Amino acid sequence: MNYVLIRHLHIACAALSISMFVVRGVMQTAGWPWRRWGWLRIAPHLIDTLLLGAAITLAWQSHQYPIAQTWLTAKVVALLLYIGLGTMALRRGVSGVLQFISFLAALAAVSYIVGVAVTRSATLGLM
Repeated sequence: MNYVLIRHLHIACAALSISMFVVRGVMQTAGWPWRRWGWLRIAPHLIDTLLLGAAITLAWQSHQYPIAQTWLTAKVVALLLYIGLGTMALRRGVSGVLQFISFLAALAAVSYIVGVAVTRSATLGLM
């Protein structure tokens, strides 16, 4: 499949995934019952599956893999952190303060991921 097409799919899915996380995080913080809308529970999983599939395809086609490429390793580690923090931010039964702190930390982690993707540098081009 065309590398450029898959790259655009990856970027679009990343933008959608981050946007949906922000919407759900804001709704969670405001106390709105966002889980009532099934599409807000299901769509992120579908988008994230496409995002991951595109990422794996891009890595395979470009022969750039985590561990071999430090910037990809940084993205994967930050992604795992983002998933953990995002889970805490959206989980029921977690205190409001912890949810909010987790939400902000998840946004910082995903901002780092985007920065690494743009600069292709684990240090964001600062070193």
